[in-house]
Amino acid sequence: MKTKGFTLIEILIVIAILGILTLLISGNFITSLKKGRDARRKTDLEQIQRALEMYYEDKKAYPTPAGSYGLPFGGQLIDSVTGKIYMQKLPQDPLTSNSYNYQSDGTYYKLYSCLENKLDLGPGVKVVGETQSDYGLPCGACGNCNYGISSSNLAL
Repeated sequence: MKTKGFTLIEILIVIAILGILTLLISGNFITSLKKGRDARRKTDLEQIQRALEMYYEDKKAYPTPAGSYGLPFGGQLIDSVTGKIYMQKLPQDPLTSNSYNYQSDGTYYKLYSCLENKLDLGPGVKVVGETQSDYGLPCGACGNCNYGISSSNLAL
């Protein structure tokens, strides 16, 4: 007498196929998340760049960091004399929630971040030979900074 149902081998084959499909989909999903965070990092640095340029227009100098690098103005960019707000809330890295790296002596500035997608070879990405290099500053989540932008009077 035959019973209706699946054999153990049929069930194991279906589970194996589902596992393989899950791995393929999750790999693409993780890559998409990294690319999304990298796009946000680039946009964040461009927003900070615009605020710094407005600050420069008014003060004829860029703000200087308190230490060797790092944003000197805390969580926002405000003129301490006039109270003018250039950026209400400075963006932070989407993965680590750390501030972006900033260097300046008042006449120029450099902003740095760390891109997770190692295949991104667009403008601002530091590349040496066929592998990504870095700008030598610690950026947290993925090691050293490998993406940067600067004031128009200075090339990275």
